[in-house]
Amino acid sequence: MRVNGELKDLAATTTESDVVEPVTIDSPDGLNILRHSTAHVLAQAVQSINPEAKLGIGPPVTDGFYYDFDVEQPFTPEDLKAIEKAMDRIIRQGQRFQRRVVTDDEARAELANEPYKLELIGLKGSAADGQDGESVEVGGSELTIYDNVDGKTGEVYWKDLCRGPHLPNTRMIGNGWSLVRNAAAYWRGSEKNKQLQRVYGTAWPTKDELRAYQERQAEAARRDHRKLGAELDLFSFPEEIGSGLAVFHPKGGIVRAEIENYMRERLLAHEYELVNTPHITKGHLYEISQHLNWYRDGMFPPMHLDEETDAEGNVTRQGQDYYLKPMNCPMHNLIFRARGRSYRELPLRLAEFGTVYRYEKSGTLHGLTRVRGLTQDDAHIYVTPDQVKAEIARQLDFVFETLRGYGLENFYLELSTRDPEKSVGTDEQWEVATETLREVAIDSGLQLVADPGGAAFYGPKISVQATDAIGRTWQLSTVQLDFNQPELFDLEYTAADGSRQQPVMIHRALLGSIERFFAILLEHYAGAFPVWLSPVQVVGIPVSEEHEAYLGAIIERLKSHGVRAELDTSSDRMQKKIRTHTLQKVPYQLIAGAEDSANGSVSFRLRDGSQENGIPVDAAVESILEAIRTKAQV
Repeated sequence: MRVNGELKDLAATTTESDVVEPVTIDSPDGLNILRHSTAHVLAQAVQSINPEAKLGIGPPVTDGFYYDFDVEQPFTPEDLKAIEKAMDRIIRQGQRFQRRVVTDDEARAELANEPYKLELIGLKGSAADGQDGESVEVGGSELTIYDNVDGKTGEVYWKDLCRGPHLPNTRMIGNGWSLVRNAAAYWRGSEKNKQLQRVYGTAWPTKDELRAYQERQAEAARRDHRKLGAELDLFSFPEEIGSGLAVFHPKGGIVRAEIENYMRERLLAHEYELVNTPHITKGHLYEISQHLNWYRDGMFPPMHLDEETDAEGNVTRQGQDYYLKPMNCPMHNLIFRARGRSYRELPLRLAEFGTVYRYEKSGTLHGLTRVRGLTQDDAHIYVTPDQVKAEIARQLDFVFETLRGYGLENFYLELSTRDPEKSVGTDEQWEVATETLREVAIDSGLQLVADPGGAAFYGPKISVQATDAIGRTWQLSTVQLDFNQPELFDLEYTAADGSRQQPVMIHRALLGSIERFFAILLEHYAGAFPVWLSPVQVVGIPVSEEHEAYLGAIIERLKSHGVRAELDTSSDRMQKKIRTHTLQKVPYQLIAGAEDSANGSVSFRLRDGSQENGIPVDAAVESILEAIRTKAQV
């Protein structure tokens, strides 16, 4: 239940003056409580099998939970099966979750053999903003331990340092849960700490919901962009180049080029000006922008260049540190500052497909969705203060229009606000910027979700979240309002009254990064791109060798219109050719035999296995061209 807005166990004492609200198990809060309770049962089961296992933390996460353990040997699949059996026994026992408030000294005495819990006791209160789920342990103002006790005798089976709340008893976990996998994870997310074993699980109110989740996961695995990327020969990550650095193969290069060409077309139609900036810069640029203060850990180490020495090794010319750029915005600021600007030029919209480099930890890299080298469809818009609201609304409309062109729908917005510990600028600037974004988001009519403390150091942000074909949500476009960078770079324009004024800066990334958007589209379409994006749009398959010339002429006609078309003249049998190109997700297979040659027609075979015979050649060509021209979502 919620008591005066605070989550509490059902066993908590209340008064008549308290405002008490029920928490159902299928609500977001209820699911978190279910999953956190299941994580406790997981930890109890592990220690029942291996009493020497030391406990880390076990928070709920999206669709599930995890718990970290310090054990001698990594868990095996057989270990997970044994743990599941032990969990099942605990759940069936109906042990009660019983809360106790303890002092720091009492907690240290009771948990003397749990070194990681002892470390967390010292974080009491301050861990509410901690990373890696620390707040589930000691995020409150008081320390509490939860005992798992026998419902009849009160015997304590197990205990854990925990903030709570929990389900009343383990039997309420039911049978809608499962362990998923295990992995290595550094304690508290730091590579400086010991590596622990993390066991992931999922929990749902019913077995049916668990099965539905497992089917969604299976479908997601079938659509995994890393798997499809290899099967369709789109991209790879050569070991010789390095982790998180992708190369795009010819077919992947075509898809990427189509994405970029469509974006350039939309940018020019919406009055953007295209710019280009280097991949490397002197470090002083990022001192001005404050990135070296706030983002240094996310940057590749500097290269010290231009230093000169004499024959004795004495430095005769001081060198400088150069950095691979992690952000494009400082360079765009220099373009704005390159000459005097008038209010008549504003809004000034600068756009670039700018490749940036970020030193992501190796454990966080994931295919194309988390890389070290990425190309952003970056834009920075410079406006007068009275243009801010209208320009942000215009940017959101541009975002929705463009994303719908890719077949993405069902958007909602997220508003990321200030983290006082990681931000620059005045309270007034942040308040004005945040409220402006909030007003525009509300005016859009879309659902608005809060992301407290999630803003970048220079200003608040609206994120556009989109749902893909199997119901997953992806953060795509971002629009950030920035009063800070123009001040740091002394940006000015001449106002109508002749005075020098400071512009407001809007950061806008529509696709986020080309690499990540490529991965999202690949999974959204399950590799079956719409015709306009498909690497190969049409394949001609003659029934026999004698029909190659007839079908080849049609393929050449399509190619003359810019269609990516091929004629399969291999020695494979026709059915094998059909299967090969179906597996390669080619949108159109044109098949022609004697009857088609005589009648001036072809047969269409589509990716779903359907076939339409006897289509006149002119109609077939026009149908294909129309699908490409209109960017039809086939």
